[in-house]
Amino acid sequence: MKKLLILSVLILAILATNAQEPLASKKGVKKEKKSERKALRKLEGTEVSYQSKQAFIADFGDVPGASWRRSANFDEVTFTKNGVAQTAYYDADSKLVGTVTEKTFSDLPARARDYITLKYPNYNIDKIIMFDDNEENDTDMIMYGYQIDDQDNYFAELTRNNQTIVLQITPEGMVSFFTQLKK
Repeated sequence: MKKLLILSVLILAILATNAQEPLASKKGVKKEKKSERKALRKLEGTEVSYQSKQAFIADFGDVPGASWRRSANFDEVTFTKNGVAQTAYYDADSKLVGTVTEKTFSDLPARARDYITLKYPNYNIDKIIMFDDNEENDTDMIMYGYQIDDQDNYFAELTRNNQTIVLQITPEGMVSFFTQLKK
């Protein structure tokens, strides 16, 4: 009987240790990803690179009326394709990082709309954008001055009493506070 009791306790201890291992592994992976996050390379000069323009044509076609500018980390092109205005971002290697498209509140997942309506009833929704990450490029994006992980997300700007906050919303509808904008 004692052997059976000891054996049962031992099995439970092993199962409890193994059950906690995936959680510990996930935390380790997340910390590892943040520590591996490389600093974005600054672009040299003020002119948009020829390679970025050629990559844009390969990615989106020869879109008339495309407007280019160079920021500190990206070559940016604003264009309209199929009636949708968007901005594409190219890194120092002239590879597409992702695109940003303006959206409406109704474009958000229902779960997010319900949460925002419940938790932020006295806020005005000023702007909603969708960042669509290029999964083939590991370069992170900068949104509202912060480097973000590679993933598709909505960002909603909400204002109340001259104070603007930004919420980050996953495609599954999970909402989290992202930042407060300075006026």
